[in-house]
Amino acid sequence: MKLSRRDFLKLSGATTGTLLLPTGVALAAGKGVFPLHKKISENYSICPYCSVGCGLILATDDKGHVVNVEGDPENPHNRGALDPKSVAVRQLANSPLRLHKVLYRAPGSARWEEKDWDWALPEIAKRIKAARDTTFVEKDANGVTVNRAEGIAFLGGAANNSEDCYLATKLARALGIVYIEHQARI
Repeated sequence: MKLSRRDFLKLSGATTGTLLLPTGVALAAGKGVFPLHKKISENYSICPYCSVGCGLILATDDKGHVVNVEGDPENPHNRGALDPKSVAVRQLANSPLRLHKVLYRAPGSARWEEKDWDWALPEIAKRIKAARDTTFVEKDANGVTVNRAEGIAFLGGAANNSEDCYLATKLARALGIVYIEHQARI
């Protein structure tokens, strides 16, 4: 069968009309063509992967799931551009492998146990206090008062904003921690 140019255009028009007919019927009935069942909102964040601190615009649905990631054009670090790691933030947030519960492995054990937060937070506080109490140095070798806990260190991350870092550093110094570092300098 030989198809002329005129016949091709007629066939293309008929095919397009047939495909768009349901859309026209839906519009005439007052229904949306592509109804959104989810409310999408935009949130601003920072990429957690490196110390650059690229700005992100995250589109999230009403349940908080990330549906899209874009670069923030107002951010001076990346000016809207994203590297492959930043683009993968959506996969990180929505991964089925992401942990949602506390996993604990007892000393000497080979298996992990699921624990709840009501157990984990007091346990963390108890261990911080025990480490601080056993490694606290009130005076150094010269008799100078130093009041420091040498058995604990604090490591900050690139995803922390200024307020988070301020509060974390304030807590670390209140505990007597002197080994305070940031991932960008390691």
